[in-house]
Amino acid sequence: MTIIEIKRDVETEVSKSRRTDLKLEVVVISVSDVDRAKAFYAKLGWRLDADFASADGWRVIQFTPPGSTCSVIFGTNVTSAAPGSAQGLYLIVSDLEAARQDLLTRGVKVSKPFHGGGDVHAGTDEPYLFGRIRLGGADPERGSYSSFASFRDPDGNGWFFQEVTMRLPGRIDALDATFSSSSELARALRRAAVAHGEHEKRTGAHDENWQDWYADYIVREQLGQPLPT
Repeated sequence: MTIIEIKRDVETEVSKSRRTDLKLEVVVISVSDVDRAKAFYAKLGWRLDADFASADGWRVIQFTPPGSTCSVIFGTNVTSAAPGSAQGLYLIVSDLEAARQDLLTRGVKVSKPFHGGGDVHAGTDEPYLFGRIRLGGADPERGSYSSFASFRDPDGNGWFFQEVTMRLPGRIDALDATFSSSSELARALRRAAVAHGEHEKRTGAHDENWQDWYADYIVREQLGQPLPT
């Protein structure tokens, strides 16, 4: 077998592997007090999927955030990581302020909205996706991916809310334009309504087929495709 043939075989195997779904299922975090952590994540309103224990001291608890396909696991003898060492855990939300208010009403401390700016290498703020500088308030242009808020569990494991309203191109498969909740779809409809209002102003006429325009806008927004005008 020649080198070229070997290379072709490798490329064929890589191509095949790319057609295999690899779905992130679980993120494991470390806590010092399992029952305290269980009470905290239940307080967030996350779904409790499992609480298993055995006589040898092993215990595993699994929670799933609303609308998420990935779960969080913690317990006893499930990881060697230090309690509180999990940082930069991102929860994507379509409405940052609504997500913040939900935690506040549950009695959970959460930061005020912030966005990035300036030299990402300067500053003393806790690092996040946009560097070490946090400017107060949501992104002034309300750009997708640009507004954040943060909170911690009792051990200091660090979570972020990141507001995403329009996905980057290619981020979601064209066959997977779905919504995880009715509230998420409702917010998409409201954004489409505002954009459609501008569309009618530009055309100067009432759009009899507004339903088709809404549907096109919502799907394109989620897939990261150019929006209709």
